[in-house]
Amino acid sequence: MKKITDTIELEELAFSELNHLEATLVQRAQEISKNAYAPYSNFHVGAAVALDNGEIYQSSNQENVSFPVGTCAERLLLGYVGANYPEQVPQMLAIVAQRAGEDTWAGVSPCGMCRQAINEVENRYQSPITILLLQADGTVLRFRGIRQLLPLKFDDLHS
Repeated sequence: MKKITDTIELEELAFSELNHLEATLVQRAQEISKNAYAPYSNFHVGAAVALDNGEIYQSSNQENVSFPVGTCAERLLLGYVGANYPEQVPQMLAIVAQRAGEDTWAGVSPCGMCRQAINEVENRYQSPITILLLQADGTVLRFRGIRQLLPLKFDDLHS
């Protein structure tokens, strides 16, 4: 038997420690989360991405009574920028969440499908994305590359 140990590297920052771009992305994600259509989960998610040309785009989750049909904020956003700006590399992605009727933010992390979608974008552009996750206590987790959340990622279909 061989034991394999893997570690992840995350940074926890106070909001005041974020640089201008990071703070802007978190704020844009917070603003767009208000546009979430989440009548079933009441969990409003917002995401904002900075492309390498300096443009910022954002999206929110959009649910559907047929649960697999709804789309997470992250996948909706990355699909949009990939289709409309295919030459622009996503550099940084902020993700936030808030439960309906609450004033505080919820801790958030991308679901499994979103983790795999982020992996695909990183593979497409051969470039890791810096990811920012707003936590319930107001701190922000920052890390480079989805591998930190998806160490055994699925990305090799070649034999």
